[in-house]
Amino acid sequence: MYPYRAPLREIRFTLHEILHAAHHYADIGREDLNAEFIDSVLEEAARFAEGVVAPTNEAGDRIGVRFEDGQVITPPGFKDAYERFVEAGWAALCGPEEFGGQGLPESFGGPVGELFVSANMSWKMYSGLTDSAVLCLERHAPEHLKQLYLPKMVAGTWTGTMCLTESQSGTDLGLLRTRAEPDGEGTYRINGTKIFITSGEHDLTGNIVHLVLARLPDAPAGTRGISLFLVPKYLPDAAGEPGEPNGVSCGRVEEKMGIHGSATCVINFQNARGWLIGEENAGLKCMFVMMNHARLWVGLQGLAQAERSLQASLAYARERRQGRAARGGEAGTPADLIILHSDVRRMLLTQKALVEGSRILTYFAGLQMDKAAYHPDPEERRKAGDLLAILTPIVKSFVTDAGVEVTSTGIQVHGGHGYIRETGVEQFLRDTRIACIYEGTNGVQALDLLGRKVLGSGGQLARLLGGLIGAFCQNHAGYEELSDYVPRLAGLLKAWSEVTERVAQRAARDPEEVGAAAVDYLQLTGYLCLAWCWAKVAAVSIAALKREPADRGFYEAKLATARFYFTRLLPRADAHLDALDAGAEPVMALAAEHFG
Repeated sequence: MYPYRAPLREIRFTLHEILHAAHHYADIGREDLNAEFIDSVLEEAARFAEGVVAPTNEAGDRIGVRFEDGQVITPPGFKDAYERFVEAGWAALCGPEEFGGQGLPESFGGPVGELFVSANMSWKMYSGLTDSAVLCLERHAPEHLKQLYLPKMVAGTWTGTMCLTESQSGTDLGLLRTRAEPDGEGTYRINGTKIFITSGEHDLTGNIVHLVLARLPDAPAGTRGISLFLVPKYLPDAAGEPGEPNGVSCGRVEEKMGIHGSATCVINFQNARGWLIGEENAGLKCMFVMMNHARLWVGLQGLAQAERSLQASLAYARERRQGRAARGGEAGTPADLIILHSDVRRMLLTQKALVEGSRILTYFAGLQMDKAAYHPDPEERRKAGDLLAILTPIVKSFVTDAGVEVTSTGIQVHGGHGYIRETGVEQFLRDTRIACIYEGTNGVQALDLLGRKVLGSGGQLARLLGGLIGAFCQNHAGYEELSDYVPRLAGLLKAWSEVTERVAQRAARDPEEVGAAAVDYLQLTGYLCLAWCWAKVAAVSIAALKREPADRGFYEAKLATARFYFTRLLPRADAHLDALDAGAEPVMALAAEHFG
């Protein structure tokens, strides 16, 4: 298995030279978060990821969790790494200061989270949903629950879960059956079973706080009748420490394709005491705070595993010798390094272009969380919130789909050695695959993008995104050095805007059009967004090269990768344009009974 090396130079380039993170933080009143501070945090996180977290990855995959007598035992090394994670303050990095957190903006969780997820995705999942649960409780829980639960959850000594799915109720939450009965004491008794609960049971912390969707008696049918409840595994005692068991038990741990070190549980609630979060029958609205936060960082999981796969591919291609390169290789050797072969170069550049472009897009979306919450101008907060709304399904779906492509390509680079466990690269594909499924499948995200965000806003959110990209094109239209990028980007933006109008017109006549178009529309939008990111990279790199930097090769590599993206990957967008113009008829023409 290849060692993990934190890509600090790449992350610094993204944050400082492309996204101007220090200026962003100054705009939201955090002048203290300058480039020096950002880099110091990243360096410490890199040391922790490489030295503490990464060594647990192999055991996490090969040994996995064990389920004994209703208890989950995490893989060797997980508990020690988690205790050190809490002790070092990483769990509290973005937590609210009022409850003991360090108060750093949410976007800080992106780069730091990438390092930890790349080091061991399964291990990081035990703390990942806690951050989202804290955000939900901070916004919607009554004060007494905040005071009792948030200090421990922010510190990481208690973890949180999201309990939505039931055996008959996955995407369609309106079908859920878990019940919540008032008990006359101001609380509720929760009864039901939830499945696919990430970190629903484990041995890392003293208590687990479940956020559970359930129905009150006489609640309206469908999603309008769902409420949200806080249900701890153990009821806190008078001192606020874990006390009596609360009727919460783990019935089973799922055997999965990947993320073997993460406990995916069936959780049973038997007369468990719960506290209402938010208003009655408004649970889905509260839960969406948690879900949207989690969806953005699921995209980060796709990026993080893709980065790990890219590192492994590069290491292998620089040491494996096979055949002779077409343009001549190294004299006096029996074979050339495979990195000299054009087809291997194609695979490596595909990985590199998708990873580095996805990093920019994901981090940019994270910055919008900060602006939406903290920018002093209400109009800027609104715009950032709208931009975050349209970017979230793109990051969640496009970046995780890219993660699957990159990790699959990583296996191909290794050939037969990639398909066996010895090198460890097949794990990256197995682990990444879940990111396309949970927190709303990528197909559901595509429907959300086209149906709710674009058409549902009357095109307003699409115009906002298009205006952002269009402004870049306008500002750089006269630069000869960017002639390979800006005209192509502007042309694709125009085509995207026009096809959006055509899809909207057809959808007004036939509701099947949205479902038939959604995935192609999301993929087209993703390639457009990455083209914008790579055009920005090209502009920054050309300007840097004029200054004769010491690391000239770094910027030359950026330009070469930008050219590869525009000439070899961006043409995929044309296929999605053609598919969108085909409409719903080819999708719906075959009757269900004739499929075979």
